[in-house]
Amino acid sequence: MAQYAQWDSARASEIVTAHAGCDGAALPILHALQDEFGFVSEEAIPLIASTLNLSRAEVHGVVTFYHDFRRKPSGHHVLKLCRAEACQSMGASSLSEAFLRREGLEWGETTADGALTIEAVYCLGLCACAPAALYDGEPVARLKQETLEALSREARQS
Repeated sequence: MAQYAQWDSARASEIVTAHAGCDGAALPILHALQDEFGFVSEEAIPLIASTLNLSRAEVHGVVTFYHDFRRKPSGHHVLKLCRAEACQSMGASSLSEAFLRREGLEWGETTADGALTIEAVYCLGLCACAPAALYDGEPVARLKQETLEALSREARQS
């Protein structure tokens, strides 16, 4: 589980400035902000746009195009369930939908206690071990309902 800093505009400005000289700076900046704060705040959009001489719409487009960028803080733990074809062929869709229903969540939402965020991912490269997931960045292969329930319990205990 990653520990993120509380959103701080001054710190965000330092991060943006530090990465502004990179080639294709928008992505390194967005990744650095998310690494620091766990999400990309709406407050960062105009800051990035101004620094890189881009429109706010262009920056917003980059943030919303890439599924990995969060626009609000995640739960203490993040479970990314694969939705690609190989995992679907091994039952991932019904497994995921049942799990989401049991947790009372939609894709991208966080449990009420803030313990777990469930996100969709489109291929983890674990096709031979489908269905697959990432739990706090660690691969989990050959998912079963019992595995998902165990991960949910673990998220709530830590």
